[in-house]
Amino acid sequence: MHKVKRAIIMAAGYGKRMRPLTESIPKPLIKVNGKRMIETVIEALHLNNINEIYIVVGYLKNEFNYLLKKYSGIELIENPFYDSSNNISSLYVAREHLGDCIILDGDQIVYDYKVLNPYFEMSGYNSVWSEKETDEWLQQVTEDGFVTSCSRSGGKNGWKLYSVSRWTEEDGLKLKTHLEKEFVELKNRDIYWDDIAMFLYPQEYRLKIWPMEENDIVEIDSLEELLSIDDSYQSIGAYTND
Repeated sequence: MHKVKRAIIMAAGYGKRMRPLTESIPKPLIKVNGKRMIETVIEALHLNNINEIYIVVGYLKNEFNYLLKKYSGIELIENPFYDSSNNISSLYVAREHLGDCIILDGDQIVYDYKVLNPYFEMSGYNSVWSEKETDEWLQQVTEDGFVTSCSRSGGKNGWKLYSVSRWTEEDGLKLKTHLEKEFVELKNRDIYWDDIAMFLYPQEYRLKIWPMEENDIVEIDSLEELLSIDDSYQSIGAYTND
């Protein structure tokens, strides 16, 4: 078994689909039912004794400074490319911390801290079984959980990939090498960092899913999804529909 030594939280983006809320606050700092999304991630990591935490910031970066005082073990990494590149740039600037790590998005809500368990067998993503049609990335796996393929356009009867992944020391070094090649050498800056292992170099990674339930982690991608779980934002929704 491998053990997670550090966490990398992605929190640099604009959160355009959450406007007007994100015009004045970064998406991970939006409160959902009274709790900032990124704080549910940090606290779940701490409950799993993952205390070395790097947060990649960009848009409204100074808004994250309060976390340095509120929580121990936090370091902010600035992404100067956040406004011109996709999230491959965020992992690129944090590449020195890859290896025996867990990578997460800051704009999600962790309801069950146990899904961030630091012990893992092989690199891979937290995933939820989906019989229904979904437009999320959908993985097909063997009976013992090894990923055989992934569909960008979704589908059904597969494992829906979530923005939580663990990487061994060996695979972290591979990620670092591939990030440098794609981002610097090939200037391939419009892709997700997840494209590297899932689509660009799948033959070099042997991934295994981490099964969980759909309500263990909630990913909020739009204002509509926020409204569905926190009705205190109803006035914002009415404003945007005018």
